[in-house]
Amino acid sequence: MRAKIIRHEKIIDELGNTVEIKMWQLSQPSMEKPHGYKYSLVYIVEDTRVIGYDNAEGKGDHRHIRGKTEPYKFVSLRKLANDFYRDIERYKRGEI
Repeated sequence: MRAKIIRHEKIIDELGNTVEIKMWQLSQPSMEKPHGYKYSLVYIVEDTRVIGYDNAEGKGDHRHIRGKTEPYKFVSLRKLANDFYRDIERYKRGEI
């Protein structure tokens, strides 16, 4: 399935941790990705992914929080990014 990158950012935050966002628009929706997007958003602390959102092949939309994986209800790319950044802030406050 062909995909076009529509967003790629990689930054180091104020704590020295890595935030990386990659989003692709698929040439057409599929059974696995009916919304028509592929994505990978990660927050890496000391070389360990502590937060991640993705829809890897065969796994559907889901998120990783401190080693636990749970389903994620995809609504839009904007909500996805907002949820990701919200979880990063919660992590920094020690809430997750």
